[in-house]
Amino acid sequence: MTHHRVREVMTADVACARQDTPFKELAGLMAARGISALPVLDDQGRVTGVVSEVDLLRKEEYQEDGKRPPRWRHPHSRAKAAGVTAKDVMTSPALTIGPDATVVEAARALLGHHVKRMPVVDSADHLAGIVSQRDLLRVFLRSDQEIRNEILTEVFGEELGTNLALVQVDVAEGVVTLSGEVRDKSMIGVAVRLAHSVDGVVDVVNHLTYAVDDTPLPKSSSLSDVKNARFIPPQPDGDTENLRRMV
Repeated sequence: MTHHRVREVMTADVACARQDTPFKELAGLMAARGISALPVLDDQGRVTGVVSEVDLLRKEEYQEDGKRPPRWRHPHSRAKAAGVTAKDVMTSPALTIGPDATVVEAARALLGHHVKRMPVVDSADHLAGIVSQRDLLRVFLRSDQEIRNEILTEVFGEELGTNLALVQVDVAEGVVTLSGEVRDKSMIGVAVRLAHSVDGVVDVVNHLTYAVDDTPLPKSSSLSDVKNARFIPPQPDGDTENLRRMV
């Protein structure tokens, strides 16, 4: 399936800082732009770190050192709290991603590292934009018709080679309903999985039927099963038992 790329959803107009940007200017930039983080660039325009609101708040926490919990005694935390420039307080190295990465890859990176946004860089680590969790949610703004067309053409047409006249795809508020008939029973699970993977799909409801059951039959009893089976002799009926006694 074709997923949207980071370059399609990222913000290209990015507020950024230099390594020597003063602390108060960092706070002012964040407040003025209504953002919670700034990429930090070196003299060549390469991303060297990120300054977040959390990084700046360390200084406020550090102002009452005598009341700080033990974790604030760590030299690294104390040094960041005492910093006066972006280089002093930034988190480095920065988590970055390329513009050609998919929105799925970007979502995994953000969630896996528990961050809300990350710089987008080119092959030379120069800043190209920034992508946030909110940006990634834009895929859910795709129209129902756009989602329907992609599922019909790419899932059923290209991937499964299904006769499109036999299937129906309905989409309402991102919820996809699949109905109609596919050739093989095994195609149903594939169709549902691929439909789920289409950008903007909220859920998939399956009503598909099939013409041929191509799923494997249950395996017959193996030789080991026969060997391990316990033999139970047949019990004689009344007539057989009476005959034995007469003999």
